[in-house]
Amino acid sequence: MSSEATTGATRSLRIALSKGRIFNETMPLFEAAGISPAEDPEKSRKLIIPSTEPDVEFLIVRASDVPTYVQHGGADLGVVGKDVLLEHGGDGVLEPIDLKIAQCKLMVAGFPGTDLNSNKRFRVATKFTECARRHFAQQGRQVEIIKLYGSMELAPLVGLSELIVDVVDTGSTLAANGLVPLEHISDITSRLIVNRASMKIRHTRISEILARIAKAVD
Repeated sequence: MSSEATTGATRSLRIALSKGRIFNETMPLFEAAGISPAEDPEKSRKLIIPSTEPDVEFLIVRASDVPTYVQHGGADLGVVGKDVLLEHGGDGVLEPIDLKIAQCKLMVAGFPGTDLNSNKRFRVATKFTECARRHFAQQGRQVEIIKLYGSMELAPLVGLSELIVDVVDTGSTLAANGLVPLEHISDITSRLIVNRASMKIRHTRISEILARIAKAVD
């Protein structure tokens, strides 16, 4: 059972965020909605930061952990990239608002001229292993997935893989390493997600916050 079900409305509403680009682009939306951190997360060592709203606080977590915190009730709401949601699966969370920030694409990339329709069994380096498996399975292609956590572009350069699946923004890093986008998987933006149990138990308060954020997005 979610911890939300046991604590009800006795604690502050928690919003899970990760530092970096998503945080920086999310804050203007929350500020427009009247919710700001009471301390600068970049300077504070606290992982739970109060906000200007007395019943709302921010949890500072890794981007990949945001759906897990929301799914299991450690946070009531969270902001996370669609790429992370696709990899996580999105079980136990609602996805009511596309914040339309941190826009990029999840792509298959490799060397120019690579024929993805050949009978070759490609090796694919990625941290998005579930996304990659689903994509290539839908295409009817057999691949070997190699999980990496960073510097995906290095894998083809040293012969570890022929392809990578990664998030592409401008494409400049791919180009600098002699790689090109080969196939589009999904458009990515950041989403506001909500714990299902929290939405039922604290429906009025969460709906109010969602409406304010949705207005800020518009």
